[in-house]
Amino acid sequence: MNSADCNFSSYLGGMNAPVLNLADRKVCAKNGIFIMGIINCTPDSFYEGSRVNCTEQAVETALKMVADGADVLDLGAESTRPGAEYVSDEEQIARLIPVIKAIRAKSDCPISIDCRRLSVFKAAVEAGADILNDVSAFEDDENLAEFCALHNLPVILMHKRANPSQMMQNVQYTDVVAEVAQYLQARVDYSLSKGIKQDKIILDPGIGFAKNLGDNCKIVKNSFAFSLGGKYPVLIGASRKTCVGQITGKETENRLAGTLAIHMLAAQHGASWLRVHDVAETVDCMKMLKGIENDND
Repeated sequence: MNSADCNFSSYLGGMNAPVLNLADRKVCAKNGIFIMGIINCTPDSFYEGSRVNCTEQAVETALKMVADGADVLDLGAESTRPGAEYVSDEEQIARLIPVIKAIRAKSDCPISIDCRRLSVFKAAVEAGADILNDVSAFEDDENLAEFCALHNLPVILMHKRANPSQMMQNVQYTDVVAEVAQYLQARVDYSLSKGIKQDKIILDPGIGFAKNLGDNCKIVKNSFAFSLGGKYPVLIGASRKTCVGQITGKETENRLAGTLAIHMLAAQHGASWLRVHDVAETVDCMKMLKGIENDND
């Protein structure tokens, strides 16, 4: 897809369709917003439907997501849900590398790696990964920033507090939107100081990470605030999370409709990336939003 294909007016805040600058190419969001398909190479993720138990299943899931319209595949080998324990670098590498190589043999779809350690991400990049998705925003391993700068790799920086086992004990804010934005600005400043280019940075306010229901709702309604004045793409990942269940009263497996609603609102309020379990349904949702907002007569 060439850059000319990206020059249509998006329904998202009047902005043009977002573009992702990989190390070796540019990728345009197919439906006006980047949709990341979640593939968990771990046995303890909170949603069973996103887990894969073997390389063959992972490849099958990945190819279906690409066919359904995913712009990026997000692979992780360490659950970061509240209460989760960290997984060793060696175990993460053992879970990830065969999957990345097998996907790469079938597809050139950009691959994001949900990790926070240099050794894991370095091995993933060597196997064919393109993007770092770091829930610690370089706080857990500062060497990651220099590696990403050296190799000109995009990075997703997320807000959280403490580690997964402790973060839900740290949910007190005076102004959650301002405080999260301030934190993300500080991590942007750090990333830039390490040589990462501005057009390689994507920001995630961290729905569900050290936030209560009210905080999560405020974040969705103020998604554009986390773009820091429109300088950075904003990623919202609320797929099937607790906040959806708190409002709908539904268990994880029945939270699709609630997830689509929250992601549609996030898109309308300035998010340009969505991290989701259900790619096909999200694509249809964004197509409808685009069609209505563009008033296709």
